[in-house]
Amino acid sequence: MEKLHQIVIVGGGAGGLELATKLGNTLGKKNLAEVILVDAKKTHVWKPLLHEIAAGSLNPDKDELEYLAQAHWHHFKFRFGRVDNVDAEKKTVSISPTFDLDGSEIIPKRKIHFDTLVLAVGSTVNDFNIPGAKEFAVALDTQDQAERFHQKLHNSILRAQTQKGPVKTGQLEVVIVGGGATGVELAAELHKATREMTAYGLDRINPDRDINIHLVEASPRLLPALPPKISSSVELELRKLNVKLFLGEKVIKVSDGGIETASGKKIISSLVVWAAGIKAPEFLTKINGIETNSINQLIVDSTLQTTNYPDIFAFGDCAACSIEPGSEQLVPPRAQAAHQQASLLYKSIKIRVLKPNKKLPTYKYKDYGSLVNLGRYSTVGNLMGSLLGGSMFIEGLIARLMYLMLYQMHLSALHGYLSVVFRLLAKLISRRTEARVKLH
Repeated sequence: MEKLHQIVIVGGGAGGLELATKLGNTLGKKNLAEVILVDAKKTHVWKPLLHEIAAGSLNPDKDELEYLAQAHWHHFKFRFGRVDNVDAEKKTVSISPTFDLDGSEIIPKRKIHFDTLVLAVGSTVNDFNIPGAKEFAVALDTQDQAERFHQKLHNSILRAQTQKGPVKTGQLEVVIVGGGATGVELAAELHKATREMTAYGLDRINPDRDINIHLVEASPRLLPALPPKISSSVELELRKLNVKLFLGEKVIKVSDGGIETASGKKIISSLVVWAAGIKAPEFLTKINGIETNSINQLIVDSTLQTTNYPDIFAFGDCAACSIEPGSEQLVPPRAQAAHQQASLLYKSIKIRVLKPNKKLPTYKYKDYGSLVNLGRYSTVGNLMGSLLGGSMFIEGLIARLMYLMLYQMHLSALHGYLSVVFRLLAKLISRRTEARVKLH
């Protein structure tokens, strides 16, 4: 029996999971190829929701997806573990051993052969080697980190509620480093969630007096990658919420007592979130023969193939790809880019398996605009290529509905439209019997 073409996808984020699902539903279902997804987590949560998990507005148990179940339903295989190396010459990926809580080995170190490898390992925050950032600040790259921050926040509020005496200086101060989309969305979500949390019987805490949110951004404006009109609108909304903004301030030190900026400002806080900058995982730089840039991204051409190995593809935040063939400008690290690239790779990998002599399509980034969600307070953004031509600024209800649709589109790619409709109905029914914020 002829051996099936082995497709290995490393990374079960939005793009990687969508690609594995699509390929499983076609090539895997028809037994034309073996599709394997590898991830260091057992469950998937859409990354743009992590700030809601951190604030406690979203219970991850209700929105996470189990990889093993998705693999079973959609005809691909899931392998649990962290990839620590890729041998491009021998066409193998190496997966680290997995250990139990008591340190005993559950799954030994192993290797998986590939004919086509897709690296979709996303990105981590870039702490720029700022002293103390890694030790004392919480990043929001993973569900575990988001839950860890929520636990720290919740414990701080409980401690303040039950202690003798008033709230101490810095005890309920939250510092968010980075004024990009994650930072501003987290600031607004924390404002809402902390007020809802204290409303459930935590009567010794006055959120307007005792809980302060500080947002520190090195650039002179929030959301420096987006149009100035969006920045101005978001800044106005955050100031209305009394979020304390520190623009043009570069953090030079983080400690267990807070942060310090280059201008000498000090903010006392035991709750620091680092949401500034990104870089790809470091293990990518250790793959022999693969080119990477200064932030560890794999350099790929317009077909999303790595420069020296046509059997290895990369996309999403871990790939440095031109916005169009020949351009020096790189695709921005956004969910819409990963979704577009996953759609292209679905076509490309089908060609490699079914018509290996056919030329692969090339990728050209299409910017459909950006949306920034400030919870129940506001949503703002811009649409590109609108009927009016160019860019159109939107805010309010229309922007909010479009933001909500992004997540539903992701779910539709994984489960189909009918499943999404039933899911929405179930949420509407269950809302009446659930707390509006996670209380543990």
